[in-house]
Amino acid sequence: MSLLNQLKTLLGLRRQRRTAESGALMTFLETSRLVRGFIFLITVAAIVAISSVGLNTAHLPVLPNQLATARISAAIPFSYESAIRTAAAREQLLDRVPPVYRLETAPLEKFTQALHELEDQIVEAERYAPSPQAPRPDLLIDLAAAFEAFNASGPYHASYDDFKVLVTQVPPDQRAVLLESGLSILRQIYADGVHDGSLAGNMPGNVTVTQVKQTDGTVSVRRIQSLEEALTFLRLNLSGEDVPRAVSAALFRILRNGITPNLTFDREASTERERVALNRLQPVTVEVVRGETIIEPGMRVSAEQYEMFMAHRRALSNNPDNQREEDLRLFGRILLVLAMVLASVFYIRLEDRETFQSNGRLGLLALVVILNIALVRAVFSLSGLDFFAANSDWASTLPYIAPSAFAPLIVAILIDAGSAIFMALFISIFTGVIYGNRLDLIVVTFLASIVAIFSCQDVRKRSRVVRAAGFGGFAIAAFALLVGVADQLPAPTLFKQFGAGLASGVLTGIMVVGLLPVLESLFKRTTNITLLELTDYNHPLLRRMQLEAPGTYHHSLIVAQLSENAAGAINANPLLARVCALFHDIGKTVKPEYFIENQRGRGNPHDDNNPSLSALVIKSHVKEGVDLARKHRLPRPVIDVIQQHHGTSLIRYFYHREISRTQTSTAPFRRGDSKDPLPPGLAPAEVSESTYRYDGPLPQFKESAIISLADGVEAASRSLRRVTPQHLNELIEAIIKDRIDDHQLDESPLTFAELNKVKASFAFTMLNMLHSRVDYPSEESADKPAKA
Repeated sequence: MSLLNQLKTLLGLRRQRRTAESGALMTFLETSRLVRGFIFLITVAAIVAISSVGLNTAHLPVLPNQLATARISAAIPFSYESAIRTAAAREQLLDRVPPVYRLETAPLEKFTQALHELEDQIVEAERYAPSPQAPRPDLLIDLAAAFEAFNASGPYHASYDDFKVLVTQVPPDQRAVLLESGLSILRQIYADGVHDGSLAGNMPGNVTVTQVKQTDGTVSVRRIQSLEEALTFLRLNLSGEDVPRAVSAALFRILRNGITPNLTFDREASTERERVALNRLQPVTVEVVRGETIIEPGMRVSAEQYEMFMAHRRALSNNPDNQREEDLRLFGRILLVLAMVLASVFYIRLEDRETFQSNGRLGLLALVVILNIALVRAVFSLSGLDFFAANSDWASTLPYIAPSAFAPLIVAILIDAGSAIFMALFISIFTGVIYGNRLDLIVVTFLASIVAIFSCQDVRKRSRVVRAAGFGGFAIAAFALLVGVADQLPAPTLFKQFGAGLASGVLTGIMVVGLLPVLESLFKRTTNITLLELTDYNHPLLRRMQLEAPGTYHHSLIVAQLSENAAGAINANPLLARVCALFHDIGKTVKPEYFIENQRGRGNPHDDNNPSLSALVIKSHVKEGVDLARKHRLPRPVIDVIQQHHGTSLIRYFYHREISRTQTSTAPFRRGDSKDPLPPGLAPAEVSESTYRYDGPLPQFKESAIISLADGVEAASRSLRRVTPQHLNELIEAIIKDRIDDHQLDESPLTFAELNKVKASFAFTMLNMLHSRVDYPSEESADKPAKA
């Protein structure tokens, strides 16, 4: 020990230390009921604001052709012009407006010209014939050539035999009249119009009524004959002529070649007629009464329902009287949030009393729940983007992207699984509420959170947090896939929803891992991940202890092993016990030479000090350890163990040494008999026990109490001359009994049943650590038989 340090110690010039106790303000914030009530009100207000303000059924992400998850009814009466119904009425009107056709006479004119040419050739040939009844053979040849020319002049297929009947059986004058009469009938047929049968497909009785554009440009509605009807009309009119039946039939077969459909579609006229009809069409106005169902749950949203939904949204935004409806809806949401938060309070008070009494833990719960609901609402708000509005398949993935397992994972790691499960239910309910009271979403998000909580039990690596969240995401993805198959969604949508669930799990894990260190520091919580990182023997404090206080380091290793095994035996946290035990004596590195395990045969500095000063130095290693722990930002439980591992126990060696010194200093003043009183004015000195007791506090949690007992057991075991199960058990029993009698475990939650398990664990571990070895012979003793 340097001369400067000795002077500081002797003169009492101690460097200032940061206090190990929380300040008055921190104590107030941690325990005040006023702060607890403030956390409650802030939580309710934040959840109401996030899950309610600007959110109602009119703001649900409803898209065409999606399965509706909630019933949406009209909150107010309204009317709107339906573009869809107007378009349907337009289509119906256009279907009722018949197209306009033109009557084509060119085919008739061509047939008339060909027939007149044939008649002229017949008349020319008959002029040289002796008689029509006995024509010359060469005349028949000329007539045959003329007939072939007639058929070739158009798409005509008249029979030469019919032609011969007209030539041979009808006088020329009568034949000319008969042909002209037939052409007159054809003109009438063409004037009425002939269609090919395609126009009468939808008319009853094959009666076709259509619009025909006249030669003067006017359009009239008339009945149009089919080709069959026109032929029938021709046959009936020819049968009325005063000619033999064979002649009438032959003439019919010739004239039928002149009948062909003569209707041609007039696009311009038809478009104009449709335009005039549409100009008279009024938009269809839909009247919706209050309470009328707009969208039914479980049904696919049709285009007409979506149009009504959007009209309802516009009506609500433009309705000044809607504020009262919004106020009532907000009041109902406040009641729901109050009920859920009160249920959480009662659950925590019954199942986790420690959390209920700690405003820090309550603040942590409130913060992560509010953050989680805010994240869900933020994902929900993405549905208003143009991309999701235009792509309904991508919009359907939003409920599965929401990180609903975010808060439950953090609570499970920083507090416990019980509170995490209740928070999972809490978050799932509000996720379903935000997305329109979706029961399926409540179930799947709760399931995913439970899977994530189960998978992160005793997590000690950050990668396992991501893996646990990934398992939760897989649960969401599998559920979305199965539900999508049941709803017969297309394969691309199924894959997108499956991928969204997986991505949600991974992203949730990454966010939790990134936020954990911040929350640990802010709320003084310690995870197993951080504890495992502190077991690295290259930590600066442990390295310093190895180099400057190797005896203390070895002592800490043994205490760590004892504490870890004992904590595992009573279902405490073995990792926490190990880490705290490793660092519990780091204060001894400030003055290592004052502790016997580090003196290694050198002189004992306590020999030159009085017992009270030595006790002060010994006690100081607690405060020095707290300072070093704070400087190196060790977790709060480690600092607590450093403060508590000695409790208020007595430093017996220096206490009894002081008593002996006091008794010795008064001995010369006594007369011969030791019972004689001291001289007048000299009273026996009293040794203050408080000077030789640690400042405390007493161990407050199981791991701290175990380390306190392990520290005493390990130190006392050094004095054992024989290590036997009986001696170890007696030693352990004596130390623990002494701590109980000294009231050092009064504030510890250890039970007597757990103390028995701790004793058994200490005995087992110490017996295996202090085992004996075989006594190997020396080289001289091994060589003696050979020399003999």
